[in-house]
Amino acid sequence: MALSKEEILDAIAEMSVIDIVDLIEAMEEKFGVSAAAPVAAAAPAAAGGGDAGGEAEADDAPVDIHLSEVGDKKVDVIKAVRAITGLGLKDAKAMVDEAPSVIKEGVNKAEADEHAKALQDAGATVELK
Repeated sequence: MALSKEEILDAIAEMSVIDIVDLIEAMEEKFGVSAAAPVAAAAPAAAGGGDAGGEAEADDAPVDIHLSEVGDKKVDVIKAVRAITGLGLKDAKAMVDEAPSVIKEGVNKAEADEHAKALQDAGATVELK
């Protein structure tokens, strides 16, 4: 008789972490798969040739958000920096006072554009590098 998904999940929930790791290794061996396969498979796909591949790779490349100038609304910029970085008031103020400075590193392009817009709306000048 086959076990239901719920029964399998209940059984796994009762296992120790070491037993779960052993179970994963056994599943990888039995079925010839790897838990890391999706990540490894994504890298060659992104590195594919052609212009479309190059454009997609450029869009996914991590960028740094640089605060060039604070502008007239320093308090609003500090609030935006706090929202983006999760820093406390003192640290966010110090970062804004040290402008030009890097606000966040290694951000994907879409998120960086979003953060840059928030900083620009607050009155700051921002560069994505």
